[in-house]
Amino acid sequence: MHTYAPLPVSFSHGEGAWLWDRDENRYLDAVAGVAVCSLGHAHPEIAAAMADQAKKLIHVSNLYHIEEQEQLAVRLASLATMERVFFCNSGAEANETSIKLARLHGHNLGYASPKIIVCEHSFHGRTLAALSATGNEKIQAGFAPLVEGFIRVPYNDFDAIRAAAENHGDIAAILVEPVQGEGGVNIPADDFLPNIRELCDQNNMLMMLDEVQTGVGRTGTWFAFQHSYIKPDVMNLAKGLGAGFPIGACLANGAAAALFGPGNHGSTFGGNPLGCRVAGTVLDIVEQQGLAANAATQGQRLVEGFKQSLGDLAGVKNIRGKGLMVGIELNKPCAELVKQALQQEQLLINVTASNVVRLLPPLIITEEQTDAIIDKVSRLIRAFL
Repeated sequence: MHTYAPLPVSFSHGEGAWLWDRDENRYLDAVAGVAVCSLGHAHPEIAAAMADQAKKLIHVSNLYHIEEQEQLAVRLASLATMERVFFCNSGAEANETSIKLARLHGHNLGYASPKIIVCEHSFHGRTLAALSATGNEKIQAGFAPLVEGFIRVPYNDFDAIRAAAENHGDIAAILVEPVQGEGGVNIPADDFLPNIRELCDQNNMLMMLDEVQTGVGRTGTWFAFQHSYIKPDVMNLAKGLGAGFPIGACLANGAAAALFGPGNHGSTFGGNPLGCRVAGTVLDIVEQQGLAANAATQGQRLVEGFKQSLGDLAGVKNIRGKGLMVGIELNKPCAELVKQALQQEQLLINVTASNVVRLLPPLIITEEQTDAIIDKVSRLIRAFL
């Protein structure tokens, strides 16, 4: 179906942060499959783990104990200091899981119609409930009636969240992204998440974080909530968790961890031996190579480099980042830069929110490659403006 408008290139192979097309032209990847290929392309340890596991066992279903799944659950719960994990296949599925948890929590509190507070410019997925939670009317257009039960407020506006909680007596949860990715790499104030945590504690609401794009080292810590020294009740992961292999996870803590019982939720493919073996190997590599710290270092280098090279341009409204999530906001739509970067600079970039150049390089990016991204993107933007 015609759901994408692909760029005029087809890649044949990759290595690390590099991709080659079928004519053997080399490209620097500063998108990483939209924050998915966190370890770059064709990582030898991932390939070896995948091949080894595929020779043993790919799928048996969750009717049986799965050792690889249990090991991954213990590891993730330990890293996030959470209690339980539900495995699925994507970020949208993980967010759907959290929405079901929130509704179950609300019904347990006696709410006839539990509500979830969500934010403008958010993105939580394309499935119907996740789409309804998403704060983007453009991608919702044509799919009404949407799922009810979401109260939308401005992002990074705690007063609006508090007012919404005070004006409705049936709020079961608050679902936010620690950094909005699709919304334009929007980074909230330092007290935004701690204030939400306190409000949820005071009102028996679940604090739910969509870390699909921010999780597994991308922002410079294992999970973005760790910058704020708080802990959510529910956290959703995907993208970088499998470094290219489809896997998602919904982690829960406290009362949220005990909500589901057998029959409340499920996934045919979720938590299969192959996916969990790959994700476990990803965690090993991120930890052993200190890739979260590298994300922090290289992300800071990107932001500082762009401020030096582009800070004097009137058309550049803002340069911001958290680890290897970097946004350069321009004063006009700039979607055409994606194709220009590909064809003129042999560089993969992304534009989101119409006027924000979004960079999501793999966590393995080197200092030399970081500097190349700064040079190439700066050259493009200067010519564009």
